[in-house]
Amino acid sequence: MKYIAMSASKPMTTTNKHRPAEIESENQIQSTTQKREKTRASMLCAWDNARVIGRLGIGTCPALVSETKGITSDPLHVMSSWNDSINFCSWIGVTCNHSTKRVLSLNLEAQNLAGSIPPSIGNLTHLTWINLGINNFHGQIPQEMGRLWSLQYLNMSYNSFGGNFPTKISHCTQLSVLDLFSNEIIGGWIGNFSSLNSLRLSHNNFQGSIPNELGNHLSGKVPASIYNISSIYVFSVVGNQLQGELPPSVGITLPNLELFLGGRNRFTGNIPASLSNSSRLRSIDFGQNGLTGTIPAESLGSLRSLIRLNFRRNRLGNGKTGDLNFLSFLANCTSLEVLGLSRNQFGGELPGSIANLSTQLKHLTIGGNLIHGSIPTDIGNLLSLNTLEVEHNYLGGSVPDGIGKLQKLGRLVLNVNNFSGPIPSSLGNLTSLTQLLMFGGSIPPSLGNCQNLLILNLSSNNLTGTIPKELIGLSSLSISLTISNNSLTGPLPSEVSDLIHLAELDVSGNKLFGEIPTTLGSCIMLERLHLEGNEFQGTIPQSLQNLSSLEEIDLSRNNLSGQIPEFLGKLSFLKNLNLSHNDFVGEIPKDGIFSNASSFSVLRNDKLCGGIPELLLHACSNKKPHSSRGVLVPKDWRLGVTYSELVESTDGFSVGNLIGSGSFGSVYKGVLPSDGTVVAVKVLNLQQEGASESLIDECKALKSIRHRNLLNIITACSTIDYQGNDFKSLVIEFMKNGSLDTWLHPRDDGQSESSRMTLIFNIAIDVASASDYLHKKGRMFYSIYVLFCLFQDKQKHLCLAVIVGVSSPPC
Repeated sequence: MKYIAMSASKPMTTTNKHRPAEIESENQIQSTTQKREKTRASMLCAWDNARVIGRLGIGTCPALVSETKGITSDPLHVMSSWNDSINFCSWIGVTCNHSTKRVLSLNLEAQNLAGSIPPSIGNLTHLTWINLGINNFHGQIPQEMGRLWSLQYLNMSYNSFGGNFPTKISHCTQLSVLDLFSNEIIGGWIGNFSSLNSLRLSHNNFQGSIPNELGNHLSGKVPASIYNISSIYVFSVVGNQLQGELPPSVGITLPNLELFLGGRNRFTGNIPASLSNSSRLRSIDFGQNGLTGTIPAESLGSLRSLIRLNFRRNRLGNGKTGDLNFLSFLANCTSLEVLGLSRNQFGGELPGSIANLSTQLKHLTIGGNLIHGSIPTDIGNLLSLNTLEVEHNYLGGSVPDGIGKLQKLGRLVLNVNNFSGPIPSSLGNLTSLTQLLMFGGSIPPSLGNCQNLLILNLSSNNLTGTIPKELIGLSSLSISLTISNNSLTGPLPSEVSDLIHLAELDVSGNKLFGEIPTTLGSCIMLERLHLEGNEFQGTIPQSLQNLSSLEEIDLSRNNLSGQIPEFLGKLSFLKNLNLSHNDFVGEIPKDGIFSNASSFSVLRNDKLCGGIPELLLHACSNKKPHSSRGVLVPKDWRLGVTYSELVESTDGFSVGNLIGSGSFGSVYKGVLPSDGTVVAVKVLNLQQEGASESLIDECKALKSIRHRNLLNIITACSTIDYQGNDFKSLVIEFMKNGSLDTWLHPRDDGQSESSRMTLIFNIAIDVASASDYLHKKGRMFYSIYVLFCLFQDKQKHLCLAVIVGVSSPPC
């Protein structure tokens, strides 16, 4: 016996039988045996010493033809060549002896075939090689395979074979490789294989004890006799419930070990120092056990071929100073690529010698220990690192800038430590990052350079400042963006529209304010949206109706207002909706999610009514709100119209909707989304000195005026825009007859001079009438301002803004 690999558990099942990338140890087993089997494979076509029991027809092979009857799916049409028109030795996957024309090899690996194996396979008595791995075969492996006395290689891995393993295969005494990895076989042991040197049974459903043929009876412990088989070069018992201690002399009794794998068991005791005697060792993996003590690195440091050393999720270490001193000896393992020490009990400081580990190191995980101190400044020496995890420790100080040198990093986990100081901007150099879990400080905009990020988790890190638009616009984020439970302020940037592939957005538990950006409606792949526990105001944007994949929405504990949109009841995948602790008004919808009281919450919204009877709310009144001049006048001008509604109504303040502009601002045509009213929106240019005072003067001057030549304001808006800048505007009725400039200076040359002068005269009378009214009302300054505006050629558009924009706002 040279190779043992067994497992009594099958943690995964899959219909796609391609090899799972996460089963690294099993792939190493395949790599180790590949060279040994390659020579044997090359000999199959020249095998010429099989006994001839009876010759098959040259053009047909009844035993092979019967094999096709069990095939139920052949998407690659492999079986199409298995017909009488071609000699069976030329069929795909079939290899024959050149002289005897006997079938020696059947290789149909990875052909997407589905079906069962018929008993007639036992008639191919000269077969030496069968490879049916990576397909979708099911059912039991037939007992008739026990007639294949010449069989040396049998690979049925990555299928769905079930039931008991056929005991008669023990008659195949020349079998040297038996691979049943990743099936659903439950038992039925094999027998005595004197020639077997590679056995792989991992990821099945085997139960009971290891049989006598592989050692002694097992009662929770690996038989001692197995540790005495000095020819073993691969030892793998991954994923069982094996117990007991590893023999202290295992490295002496198994000197040829290359892979020593015992992860996901219940081994206890110390790591044998004698493993240094197994000088060929390339992988030691006993993760997820109960090993104690320390790592005998002074001995293991002599293993120059060691690539993988994994003891994560054990009980190693004493939680004391010096626990990690062994790292200095591991610097001699110049081929080391994987070092897994996470979730143990290592204490003390992280020694500087960690920066002297192999430059080939790709994965370093030390999270979940009791380590304090700081990350060594020379950590940037480990240029090959792809994964660095130091989370859930007591590390402090600042994160060194040198970490930005690790440009191959794909996963960086720093959260739940005691780091202080700013997050280094050099993290922006890590352009290969796909996952980042960070710590406190402010978010550097340079993280926007990490264009491969798929997951970004910055939750519970005492982050302050605003959300950089460079970060929120990372279109690569497709799995999750979580910035919850921090102290972030400002608005949610409008660049959130770039997250068109994102499945989860969680910015809950911060101090974000402003309105929910309408651009959020571009995130059409969102499944979970969490904005709760902030200070968002305004209404729920209509654009969110585009998010048809939403399953969870939580907008609770904000300052949102207006009516609950009907479209929320039309989101067919929505399972949980929380709108509680806001200021929503009006009737609660009854369709969709609103038909199930256990699926949504509207608590502490005192102005809501109606809804399904289970809510026990009062019925809604049919009384219509009072309106003036056909336009609804809100009681509170701050709630009259939101910034997002103005953006929507003016098509983003587009040039196509621009009516006129001047030094104090611009006027746009807009259509209110609530009722389709056409309005004019005067947006103040707050960068212009005196613009804010201009708004105040207008409010004061026009607080109580009424005149046929002066328009009434519908409402006003004073808030911040999507970039966090102050925003002030007035919304007035739209005058469909065009701008004053086009009337005073018409482009139509056909108009007579007398008609034009009459028009100008009438305009002047109307302006004079309005100015006289303002003057008599004690608004002398404003009257002069209007008249001055009229007679300054460069201010004609601003004049329109003033005359059309004056009104009676609730200032």
